Amino acid sequence: MAETLLAVENLKKHFPITGGLFSKVVGHVYALDGVSFEVKRAKTLGLVGESGCGKTTAGKTILKLLEPTSGEIWFNGANITHYTNQQMKGLRREMQIIFQDPFSSLNPRITVGGIVGAGLEVHDLARGKEKEEAIANLLGKVGLQPEHMRRYPHEFSGGQRQRIGIARALSVNPKIIIGDEPVSALDVSIQAQIINLLEDLQAEMGLAYVIIAHDLSVISHISDEIAVMYLGKIVERAPVRDIYARPLHPYTEALLSAVPIPDPTVRKTRIILKGDVPSPIDPPSGCRFHSRCPHRLEPCDRIEPELKRVEGDHLVACHLR
Repeated sequence: MAETLLAVENLKKHFPITGGLFSKVVGHVYALDGVSFEVKRAKTLGLVGESGCGKTTAGKTILKLLEPTSGEIWFNGANITHYTNQQMKGLRREMQIIFQDPFSSLNPRITVGGIVGAGLEVHDLARGKEKEEAIANLLGKVGLQPEHMRRYPHEFSGGQRQRIGIARALSVNPKIIIGDEPVSALDVSIQAQIINLLEDLQAEMGLAYVIIAHDLSVISHISDEIAVMYLGKIVERAPVRDIYARPLHPYTEALLSAVPIPDPTVRKTRIILKGDVPSPIDPPSGCRFHSRCPHRLEPCDRIEPELKRVEGDHLVACHLR
């Protein structure tokens, strides 16, 4: 059984809202409100949900780019929740991120070689000719040419720029990579290429991934396990095959019903959720999904369901189960 590399326990991130003459705290945005999951070595967790559910906040908090309000983050057996910036500097080699927008995440004034080689210099891994050889090798790994290191980001297509971002993340030989919607800004044909590249790199280098996405059809191809988020909470977590074969939460069912099937002869019933996503400033009491749930029960608006194991590794937070 694969060893746990990353464990998140009851992680919360609340952003204060200030107002008035003296900028007093008048409320909070409950972006993350008690999230727990594990990622095994060389495995992939897909973090899925609508925009604004807290997926990106979760990724940034895990990397300590945002300080958690409460909860614990364990990485490689160590509790890093309260690590200082100096302590985190050493860990930055082992925890990397791929950003959503492959253009704005690359400095347009720096060559590809400078972008990919920055981590090598910061962590004193290679310099001079050794660094240039390492950059050429990294570019080759992601499907680019060594001569590309002397070009600038604007000279590349969107898919090529994302490959540069992946090479930058790989440069320090990390153990885990957080992918913040790494293919959502790309054409569909290019999305498949990048997903295949990430899978090949995982097999070659033993990488663990947390892939943040809103598209279940994309994330199914790379994930070993999927965690479905809604309004700062995980409502369902299970191996990918179980999520697709038997979704247990009404929100997961609705997300899956929106995934297109490439067969015009197959009829699919689309579940249309009524109403808008509630505000994370004032989330509903009880189950946060109850205001939009087509199967709402009497206790749903009063009692918050616990994320519990239903069968095997399938966990769900729902009074129906």
